[in-house]
Amino acid sequence: MAGLTYLSFHGVFLLPPILLLSAAAVRSSPRRRDAVGLGLLVAMAVAYTAPWDAHLIRRGVWRYGAGVVAYRIGDVPAEEYLFFVLQTVLTGLWFYRCDAAFGRRSADRRSVANPVGAVGWLLVAAVGVGLLGRPSTFYLGATLAWAAPVLAFQWGYGGGHLWAARRAWATAVAVPTGYLWFADGVALDAGLWHISPTHTTGLSAAGLPVEEAVFFLLTNLLVVQGLLLFDRVVDGWA
Repeated sequence: MAGLTYLSFHGVFLLPPILLLSAAAVRSSPRRRDAVGLGLLVAMAVAYTAPWDAHLIRRGVWRYGAGVVAYRIGDVPAEEYLFFVLQTVLTGLWFYRCDAAFGRRSADRRSVANPVGAVGWLLVAAVGVGLLGRPSTFYLGATLAWAAPVLAFQWGYGGGHLWAARRAWATAVAVPTGYLWFADGVALDAGLWHISPTHTTGLSAAGLPVEEAVFFLLTNLLVVQGLLLFDRVVDGWA
């Protein structure tokens, strides 16, 4: 897409579905807790992702095309911070649609933790740490080592609740992940950003570097599971 900038990318790919989902949410009389939970997730996403993102930019894992970034905050484009916010909002709004469609679930007090899920994600984190040692697997390793410990905590804290709502969160993760894979592929083809061949495996999924595909899958898992567990905490106070 000729003339596409990072900011206009948001206007083309992220804002339209967010506006549509927001309008649908307003018509369905949303709960106040949904807005609170989404706001908390946005703040956590920005705080947790920004330092990791800045480190990978400094390492040269990716760079941006000429003239596509308007302003930087340190090493990170301002549009990147906006992306953290918009992805979280997009996935969160879609999750609330799925959660309502499958039936909202109260906290499962019979099975709170899920040690199998927690240990599984810790093993993924360990694999990620191991992959950091080689340049060609650095991006993949950094993504796994960054996301998997939080996913392990989520399953260790409320894996029973997550498992009970597996149909809702699987759908809630799959749709925005597929959509963001498509949007990221367009951005790469347009030269908005370039992924370093030195720090990647060269493997691709549907034309997208596997590292990018894993990033969007795991970040959407973090958002959806975080919102489910926020519901569990609030239900537990009731």
